[in-house]
Amino acid sequence: MRALSPWIRAVNVLCSRQVGRKTRLSQCGMCGTAADSKSQPGFGLLFDIDGVLVRGRTPIPAAKKAFQKLVNAQGQFVVPVVFVTNAGNCLRQTKADQLSHILGVSISQDQVMMSHSPLKMFKKYHDKCVLVSGQGPVLDITKNLGFSNTITIDMLREAFPLLDMVDHNRRPKMPPSPPVNLPKIEAVILFGEPIRWETNLQLIIDILLTNGNLGTAHQNLRFPHLPLLACNMDLMWMAEAHSPRFGHGTFLVCLENIFKKITGKDLKYEALVGKPSEVTYHYAEYLIRAQAEERSWRKPIRTLYAVGDNLMTDIYGANLYNRYLEERTSRKSSQARAKVASGTGTSGTTVSQEVEVDNAWESELAAPSATACKSVLVCTGVYNPRTEVPADHSESIMETVFHGHRDFRFDPALVEPDHIVQDVDDAVELIFEQEKFVTP
Repeated sequence: MRALSPWIRAVNVLCSRQVGRKTRLSQCGMCGTAADSKSQPGFGLLFDIDGVLVRGRTPIPAAKKAFQKLVNAQGQFVVPVVFVTNAGNCLRQTKADQLSHILGVSISQDQVMMSHSPLKMFKKYHDKCVLVSGQGPVLDITKNLGFSNTITIDMLREAFPLLDMVDHNRRPKMPPSPPVNLPKIEAVILFGEPIRWETNLQLIIDILLTNGNLGTAHQNLRFPHLPLLACNMDLMWMAEAHSPRFGHGTFLVCLENIFKKITGKDLKYEALVGKPSEVTYHYAEYLIRAQAEERSWRKPIRTLYAVGDNLMTDIYGANLYNRYLEERTSRKSSQARAKVASGTGTSGTTVSQEVEVDNAWESELAAPSATACKSVLVCTGVYNPRTEVPADHSESIMETVFHGHRDFRFDPALVEPDHIVQDVDDAVELIFEQEKFVTP
């Protein structure tokens, strides 16, 4: 593999400083807590797909071996498992079928989380007329998520052919028919990287600058502009090529900078979903709990293990959610102490799960039962432990070429994995050892 960017190489230094210490902790068992029942899982697994289980359409050899350890003789999972991908170009069932074929185990759509899956919780937009950018069966995807009034980029282009002018061969040869009377667009949703970037960039900017009505010229822009919801912030992802490829995060960089160049204002997002956002891990934890309940596993799921290959999405996201869980636990403890101090509770008081809501999306799901989310980095995808490290690996260099999304600040602690292993099979072995878990 060719050398990755200076930022990735510099982060490798941070990781290498920790891998020796954390490997020693793993070997002595200090990082894990013994389960009350060795065959009753008190933890759940979140697996990235690209770079962890597959490279493009090619399975990674360790993946099938790993999943043979995760199912019993009847083909049932022995621990709750959710596949958390930033891909957004297909339905959950389609991805579940693909994974079942690749891994040789039966996977249901309820175990799959696409980058757009959390949009099910943004119900206030479900009845609005939304413009959707991406590829794949976007109309089926939006309907599956609960949206009832969707317009695609292709529909816009057909209605207003004179707006798409970059490709001279696609310009209309004859005077266009009168524009189709499309409804006013009320929000924009970006599922993933589109096929024709110039068309999507042009028409999305047009929608924002006309406040949703392409039948008018650009106006004095109102702020805030139309709500914009984006899925998948991956700058790059790993397919069959030797080096990472552009992801939807790269498209977002283009959109943000074009908007800023034209208007002088920053593009604002109503929501950013997909890894590394907290809402994505909150929704994944909800799916983990649902599996445990369906299997009648009584032990609460206290720890999540997120296995991924990308420092800026998988590791950053898992660590960010872990920080959220720690802060939430601390807040609950403070509330309990306050109750005791005020005489409204006793030292044995348990605080209600309905704690103060800090994020709008929290109210859509039951409060998490997990208290920790551990990050496990594999070396089969974007991350490359053999990359040559530059002599100057200061934090200032990493901040200069930060690969995370514009709205996520750089924090060295958030890109430091709890564990680094070679592949997903080693990850499963490590997690079972940490949890002292014995398969039934």
